[in-house]
Amino acid sequence: MRRLVLATAILALVPGIAQAADTATPAAQAQALEIAKRAIAFRSVTGPGNQTPQLAAYLKSVLVAGGFADADISITPVDDTAYMIARWHGSDAKLKPLVISGHIDVVEAKPADWQRDPFTPVVENGLLYGRGATDMKLDAALAMAALLQLKKDGYQPRRDIVLEFSGDEETAMKTSGIIAEKLKDAEIVLNIDGGGGALDEKTGKPLYWTWNGAEKTYADFALTVTNAGGHSSAPRKDNAIVQLSRALARIGAYQFKPEVSDLTRSYFVNAAKYETPEIATAMKAFAANPEDKAAIATLTADPGFIGKIGTTCVATMVNGGHALNALPQRATANINCRIFPGHKPADIMAELQKVAAEPVVTFKDVTEGAVPNDASPLRKDFTDAVQGAMARVYPGVPVFPSMASGASDSMWFRYHHVPSYGASPVFIKGSDDFSHGLNERTPVNNIAPAITYYLSLFKALSK
Repeated sequence: MRRLVLATAILALVPGIAQAADTATPAAQAQALEIAKRAIAFRSVTGPGNQTPQLAAYLKSVLVAGGFADADISITPVDDTAYMIARWHGSDAKLKPLVISGHIDVVEAKPADWQRDPFTPVVENGLLYGRGATDMKLDAALAMAALLQLKKDGYQPRRDIVLEFSGDEETAMKTSGIIAEKLKDAEIVLNIDGGGGALDEKTGKPLYWTWNGAEKTYADFALTVTNAGGHSSAPRKDNAIVQLSRALARIGAYQFKPEVSDLTRSYFVNAAKYETPEIATAMKAFAANPEDKAAIATLTADPGFIGKIGTTCVATMVNGGHALNALPQRATANINCRIFPGHKPADIMAELQKVAAEPVVTFKDVTEGAVPNDASPLRKDFTDAVQGAMARVYPGVPVFPSMASGASDSMWFRYHHVPSYGASPVFIKGSDDFSHGLNERTPVNNIAPAITYYLSLFKALSK
């Protein structure tokens, strides 16, 4: 009888033990904050003094100390930066790996412009300050802490789990392309540098959470006009600056055909309830009918939405002439485009040429560090996994997909037809989102729920 009672008591404790193993431990939370703060202190900015290689070495040391084999973690130098790939071997070598993707480089930050040194991490009033606090050194730390807790708990994935950090995502994306080429056999990619949750500006409570299933293709097109030039006292009709200006004016006034996908339709329907009545009405009307002129006019007038309803192209640079007293021999401009998934850059450039209606203007695709990519499929295993993980930490909070303006490392994986999804669990107020800007910061109360979310998500997709 005593043995039976003891066995019953032990069995009663099993659900509690299982739940504890799936929840962020205090040690994991402390480790995540420590990793994030140490990472912020590295000035991982492209150019002279780039400390991305040193940051990668630090992160490797943390993974090795947590149970990863040294031989399973590689750091590869590329120009002035480096990238890291760490592999946790699963029990079934036949299965394609789960890839957790991020980057450890950051945008330049000038200390003189900040209220505090951007590379000295500070926690004040519940916020972690420093370059990379939002984009995306805290996210890297959260994912690492979750993996290390799984290691400590004795979890054995069935498929390999690969953690990779690129080293120039914010600039040339050279390492991003190299990594995607190496890991193009992946089953699925979780890009922890995409997606995220919105907090209510007044209450600070979670409003909704979105995952990125697509992003727009980045493209740059160079426009050039050349002619013989001549003395400015004898003007001619074929003035290169004037001809280019006419083309730019037509392009600036042009709107590409608005369009909607299954992913963006879901976003418009679900996110409408959090917008002003006018915007909400337009979002729902556009989702129902992408040719609704009133809805298009309302959304087009808002910089926050014009990019969500189709391809956009805008002039970003212009140059012309060679002397104050001479007719220009050359005039050039750059058109930057963010292309809706499903369209090829060459087709968009051809459309712009027709719009410009200036035969003397030549067009050339000069895009660097970007490739075309279509939307990832709406995979049930992924959507079930993220909905389940988010329900564990923020029950009742709406979850729905969104499209990013681009470009992220997901672009390179999608180029190789590997499904990639932005799935960061970090919630932030719009007024606190200063990624790439001054005084970047993120609430530290994200740490515990984010690790718990990752524990659930990583296990669900690696079984």
